[in-house]
Amino acid sequence: MKLSILIPVYNERTVAERSISLVLAAPLPEEMERELVIVDDCSTDGSWDILQRLADSFPEIRLFRHEQNAGKGAAVRTAISKATGDFSIIQDADLEYDPAEYPRLLRPLLDGHADAVFGSRYLAGEQTRVLPFWHSMINKGLTTVSNMFCNLNLTDMETCYKVFRTDLLKSVPIRSDRFGFEPEITMKSAKRNFRIYEVPISYHGRTYEEGKKIGWRDGIKALGVILRFWLIDDLYATPYGRGVLNNLTGTPQYLSWLAKTLRPHIGDTVLEIGAGIGNITARLMSRRLLYVAAEKDPLHLHALRNRFLRTPNVVIQQLDPERREDLASLERCFDTVLCVNVLEYLEDPNAVLQSLRKTLNPGGVLVVLAPQGEALFGTIDRRLGHKRRYDVSTARALLEQEGFAVEEVYQFNKAGTVPWWLYSRVFGAGRINKSVLKVFDKTVWLWRRVDGLLPWRGLSVILVARNTASAETPQAPRASLSERLLR
Repeated sequence: MKLSILIPVYNERTVAERSISLVLAAPLPEEMERELVIVDDCSTDGSWDILQRLADSFPEIRLFRHEQNAGKGAAVRTAISKATGDFSIIQDADLEYDPAEYPRLLRPLLDGHADAVFGSRYLAGEQTRVLPFWHSMINKGLTTVSNMFCNLNLTDMETCYKVFRTDLLKSVPIRSDRFGFEPEITMKSAKRNFRIYEVPISYHGRTYEEGKKIGWRDGIKALGVILRFWLIDDLYATPYGRGVLNNLTGTPQYLSWLAKTLRPHIGDTVLEIGAGIGNITARLMSRRLLYVAAEKDPLHLHALRNRFLRTPNVVIQQLDPERREDLASLERCFDTVLCVNVLEYLEDPNAVLQSLRKTLNPGGVLVVLAPQGEALFGTIDRRLGHKRRYDVSTARALLEQEGFAVEEVYQFNKAGTVPWWLYSRVFGAGRINKSVLKVFDKTVWLWRRVDGLLPWRGLSVILVARNTASAETPQAPRASLSERLLR
């Protein structure tokens, strides 16, 4: 195990050496290594020379420098990109926070309870310096506003001491260059459903005469950051292909419409391939004996496990449908297999359908939703990683080749066809504007009622197909299926 200690530095000549010495000597849990990822943000007071000397003396230090001053957020962003540890903690180069408290901050992470831990200056710590009233009130006020928009109950959003699983921290895009980092990472952690814990910490705050840099203007900017990232779902550092569609958390009415269309065809035992972060799962899992949400992407798996941690009939399974061995142990286990926005990403959809058919009980149902209209294939499809779009005839032929009997076909979301064509084929855009998506979602009540009246084909096609295999071998008992998945 390794802890990456991320240290942004700007003009801290008087305290840098003492602070870094404390970090190097700080206690860590047994057998945990440390690395100090120090980013000098173009200091002009001689801090860089001190940092170079320390880096030459201690192999744990990895030193980087900005050629122009960019702000704390920018320095933290650079440090995150260089971190190699299992966990990452942000440590200012001043002496306000005590490195001796690292074990306390790491405990919820090491116990497997948390994805992020915030050290709170306002919980009952061992010792806290009394500071000006208005500075504390501004901090508490910003925390209250942040909590209102994040739907959290933090006591100290603005704390420097934040510890994360490094893989999750690297997956979050950081846009703020100055002190907006704190409300930004808090908002995005909340939207990503990270499990956040708070622990009390000591605090030895500085006055402005002693070198404190944050001011009231930064407080006003923090309000803007909270509002900005409440409105914008900028949650992943890398576009996640199919996840861009499955993660339409800003379109709940559309997702409910889709789930209502799919629900009549869902049986008691369900395998959902490519579950994303569980938006469809959450709407279909109710009243199912067993619902297996399968996903191959590690970040989406993490989100699924957090979301359904206390849902006993939902099992989260790491599964790549293009790996036959991942499906081999699940033969004749399910009444329903659900594929929403999956087939268009596959190199060999025939091979995957062969494997999925084997997971179905005789007479079981495969429900497929795929993008429709080969003539609509354009820039958005390419950005999402689509390899193809389907027409009803090609989709039907694909399923029938693999032993399925197509029983029902739905034209779905005809209202979305025209905007997709405009953005993808006419404008050459890589995505549909989020404000357009929100307007669409607010008017889904209308579109779902007129969908059958519109004269063109839907943006998506839904096919309900039955497994024609005979019952030559007994199906797997449900109890043994649960045991196999949980092993």
